[in-house]
Amino acid sequence: MNSLLLTNARLVTADDMVLGSLYAEDGLIRGVDTEPTSLPQAIDLGGDLLIPGLIELHTDNLERHLMPRPGVHWAVMPALLAHDAEIAAAAITTVLDAIGVGEADTDSLRGKDWNPLLASLSDCRARGVLRADHLLHVRCELPAPNTIGLFTPFHHHPLLRLISLMDHTPGQRQWENIEHARIYYTGKKGWSEAKFQTKVAEAAELQTRYAKPHRAYFVDYARTHGITLASHDDTTPDHVAQALDEGVSISEFPTTVAAAQAARDCGLSTVMGGPNVVRGGSHSGNVSARGLARLGLLDILSSDYVPGSLLSAVFTLHQQDDIGLPQAMSMVTRNPAAALGLSDRGQIALGLRADLVQVRPIPLADGSVHPVVRAVWREGQRVV
Repeated sequence: MNSLLLTNARLVTADDMVLGSLYAEDGLIRGVDTEPTSLPQAIDLGGDLLIPGLIELHTDNLERHLMPRPGVHWAVMPALLAHDAEIAAAAITTVLDAIGVGEADTDSLRGKDWNPLLASLSDCRARGVLRADHLLHVRCELPAPNTIGLFTPFHHHPLLRLISLMDHTPGQRQWENIEHARIYYTGKKGWSEAKFQTKVAEAAELQTRYAKPHRAYFVDYARTHGITLASHDDTTPDHVAQALDEGVSISEFPTTVAAAQAARDCGLSTVMGGPNVVRGGSHSGNVSARGLARLGLLDILSSDYVPGSLLSAVFTLHQQDDIGLPQAMSMVTRNPAAALGLSDRGQIALGLRADLVQVRPIPLADGSVHPVVRAVWREGQRVV
């Protein structure tokens, strides 16, 4: 029998924060008490916060480890393990590794075969060496000519939980402002100005040829295989209406208030980036996540490209935007669990998985508070 007893913890539940104790057995939460315990086997958290393990449904962090510099490919297993360690240390116990599929540029990671990664992921899971619970989110670049072919390794994959529909054609959605696209591709991707101009010229033709039939293919695949479907970078209410008609239930990173409001009116869950919250705005010049939170239009946070931003964003919303800690915490625990149908996790509640994180808020000189992760348990086993 595997058991865990934690005491003198400020437990962040779905609706409140209480000082007390938690007992877990065989990976599940079996008892929550509003009183400390003096049992000798109890681990004293010294008044630190005890929160549910975070649930991350969209992070590009694995891709960053697989290609740490433009054109530099890292060995698959070391990249996966480094990513996993960083994810767990950021308080994330369930992660959907976002894998981009489809790219006309053969030098791009997203234009490569993903079979080696899937084999390594299966191997690491079988060996029990991963700290977090890894699932898959496949991001399908609709205008790319090779998207459907590169998706083949994910057919019927048991870890596939989410498909998102992407179109990064410059001049619309995320890259409505061409200058922001230029900064991104020449900076992060290392493209020359000449290559950028060539790609922009090609993009419209690729979109015309491939986006519509590829979109229909992935919408049908998600529907027939029971996979959750997300839209990406919705900009107008018409984008949201199309997504709703296609069976989308998650709107990732809407770029305008109008799109986010339409998503709320349609009952879609809205996802925004933790870096957007922490930085105070979008790196693409789009709508502010904090602005949407203040309007009540933000449901879920994603760490996007900085794993540590997820917990930091929760505290930013709590401290600077007067959002209660349980409500802010639900954006990285209960809400993403519900959106993905993961009914066995996401809250500190009886019978759910003992995915838990000890967090110590540290006051800083500027008056803010920074959350420091002190320990992480997945299914009652300490992994950090």
